[in-house]
Amino acid sequence: MSWHTDLLLGWDLETTGVNVETARIVTAATIDYKHGDSTDRLSDRARLWLANPGIPIPTEATAVHGVTTEEARSDGRPAAQVADEIADTLAAALSTGIPVVAMNGRYDFTVLDRELRRHQLRTLWERLGGDVPPGPVIDPYILDKQADKYRKGSRRLEALAAHYGVTLAAAHTADADALAAVQVAVAIAEKYPQIQVNPEQLHVWQVRWAAQQAADFQQHKRKTDPYAVIDGEWPLIPMTEERKLRAALTDLAERWEQMADRHTADMPTEFFVEIDPDRELALARAHTYRKAASDIRDVLRTGRIPHGLATNAELEEWGKTK
Repeated sequence: MSWHTDLLLGWDLETTGVNVETARIVTAATIDYKHGDSTDRLSDRARLWLANPGIPIPTEATAVHGVTTEEARSDGRPAAQVADEIADTLAAALSTGIPVVAMNGRYDFTVLDRELRRHQLRTLWERLGGDVPPGPVIDPYILDKQADKYRKGSRRLEALAAHYGVTLAAAHTADADALAAVQVAVAIAEKYPQIQVNPEQLHVWQVRWAAQQAADFQQHKRKTDPYAVIDGEWPLIPMTEERKLRAALTDLAERWEQMADRHTADMPTEFFVEIDPDRELALARAHTYRKAASDIRDVLRTGRIPHGLATNAELEEWGKTK
């Protein structure tokens, strides 16, 4: 029997950002789904979470999912409790062989993993009692890229839903996205019978497909950015010592950028003929913070020490033609 006709668990997260190492959970949803069930009945099988992420929610993130910092603080539950419950829900499904369907699953699984580690909770791996990434996982993003490699256009969930005839009434709300992800995955299976296999076999295939897709995309990106790195691990990007260091440096750069913004937040934009010492000091501090953050991001992107921190010998080496 193929995976797409059996019970599935759809899952989605909405977060504070796109960086898996620093993003925090804001909302989440899981939904039980079996092909042929009506959407109305599914409303009784959805589980929703609203978390207080413990940090301000950027306006860019709020514009996507609609949750403000104030709403999360007043109505959200502690992030540790939410992450713990989500992990228990996923582990309960996976431990009984129910596949978890997640659009671009490496993002959601990795964000959850980092949240669990951040709060010193058991990882999903540990809850499942294994040393390998959790599974079986079904990812419509990976499936679509493999089944229809050369189709042009977006492969975001909204685009996939439109392409496969799935209704997505409220994009970027966790429950609507979780349901649409499952329905898109099932639609892909119906269109491409070659992936109508048992979920364990499909999981193994997706690990290989995800790695190749990432390698191809990295090769494409390096035509314009020689330092581009695209993660190929799926469905979870493992935590390594290097990643811990990169996450710490990224967090530091973000905090310096926020400090720079605070120094200039209430500053008038009009041109001043007379020099204001307080204004000049605030601008100088903001410039220092932004320059330091920029230097860190350059190190993370290129692996090279910024010119201002390099020795004379390193600067001479830097100028040589590679």
